[in-house]
Amino acid sequence: MRIATASAGLALLLLASSAPAYASSIPSERVTVDVVTVNGSGCKPGTASVYVSPDNTWFKVTYRDYYVVAGNEAPPTDFRKNCQIVLRVNTPQGFSYGISRADYKGFLYIPEKASALQRANYYFQGSPANNIRDHRFSGPYGDYWHTTDETEFAKIVYSPCGEQRNLNINTELRVTRGDEGSTSFMTMDSSRGEEETLYHFSWKSCE
Repeated sequence: MRIATASAGLALLLLASSAPAYASSIPSERVTVDVVTVNGSGCKPGTASVYVSPDNTWFKVTYRDYYVVAGNEAPPTDFRKNCQIVLRVNTPQGFSYGISRADYKGFLYIPEKASALQRANYYFQGSPANNIRDHRFSGPYGDYWHTTDETEFAKIVYSPCGEQRNLNINTELRVTRGDEGSTSFMTMDSSRGEEETLYHFSWKSCE
């Protein structure tokens, strides 16, 4: 699957997105993103898709079957699910990119004494997978949720200029049941159009 995207090399991590300080580095030429693989209990084949903004500043991932549930008659393995998406960003010569910020949304219901976890990890092919970001929730809670991961501009990791490295994005959802007889659930499912993950690019020119 090929998708139009912003141009630039390849990089990872997070930072305050669309800041004017590096807006001038955004390439004007549109590029493509190849979805190399989509794996995991939270994103079975055909249930995740990617869309890139026309101005090359962000891309979003939407899911159609990404949820976790615990309690009552829910299968015991459904309290935790994960998704790994491997992307190949095809960029024009002279640019490199990193991920400056990521925004996640979904719906969460957990009763008193229950808890939930949303986790994300970003890394390039051949790099250590040690950029884990956790967001925890405590019950009672019953509403939409929104989390943001950001990285300082000076700490953004950019793709090597002139090299092609796949970008790995791993996410995970977990819930606990709480009291006996209660039910907890958490979604990152875009079937209603509200829940989607948004990744913001940071661009730089290669010397």
